[in-house]
Amino acid sequence: MGEFAKAVIADDEPILRHHLSRALAEVWPELEIAAAAGNGIEALEAINTHQPDVVFLDIRMPELDGMGVAKALSKLEKTPHIVFTTAYREYAINAFEQNALDYLLKPLSEQRLEQACDKVKSRLAEISNRNAVQGQYDPEHLGSLIEQINLLSQPKPVEYLNWVKASKGDDIYIISVADILYFKAEDKYISVFKKSDDAPSGTDEYIIRSALKGLIHQLNPEQFWQIHRSTIVNVSTIDKVHKDFTGRLSVLIGKHKLPVSRSAQALFKGV
Repeated sequence: MGEFAKAVIADDEPILRHHLSRALAEVWPELEIAAAAGNGIEALEAINTHQPDVVFLDIRMPELDGMGVAKALSKLEKTPHIVFTTAYREYAINAFEQNALDYLLKPLSEQRLEQACDKVKSRLAEISNRNAVQGQYDPEHLGSLIEQINLLSQPKPVEYLNWVKASKGDDIYIISVADILYFKAEDKYISVFKKSDDAPSGTDEYIIRSALKGLIHQLNPEQFWQIHRSTIVNVSTIDKVHKDFTGRLSVLIGKHKLPVSRSAQALFKGV
């Protein structure tokens, strides 16, 4: 097969469809853009109608996303060459390069587009020389790619802090969060309180140059509760919760009595 080929573009953003169409006209003038689709359903209809050699397929689309389209195509006897396009880098790189299929990251680079088109041309020429079915993929090959992308697109488990770096005097300490009693915000720094290594009944104080609102999201919410706008406590170190005659709560950790704001009292519901 020569350089003449037919393509379908599928992207839910009209401007990006237009931009890709113009860019393809520059890097591959012989390529005919048979149709442009705005969602996965339209893409499948256009592919069935025009039988393109290549599909430029966006992963994130309404109605049916690019992965759904790819799965549907993998079940067909004849499948076009697929070039995935995505703004989400985590969907690309490893999965695509390991499977030797093509991808384009948005915003599109003309140089990268030209490389992808050269690869498509080479693939189509190889298929033609083998007198194989035009544009046909190995279904297991495409299926492996789909499986890897699905794994990459799954939400990654949140990783919480196990250690914090805090200072005391001129020294810096690495403190396990399990050993911390509580954090207390003071102006532009945070005081970190932990059991004293020298006096078991006492506490040591360290300093972190940070803001409490940034720290709270790095701590496991099952282990650390923000009981006040200035205080985060290690739940496992709480000795008891005290309620005064007005109904206000305070947390007692050793000799430390820490007030609980009204908005945080729900944490201790039933106390």
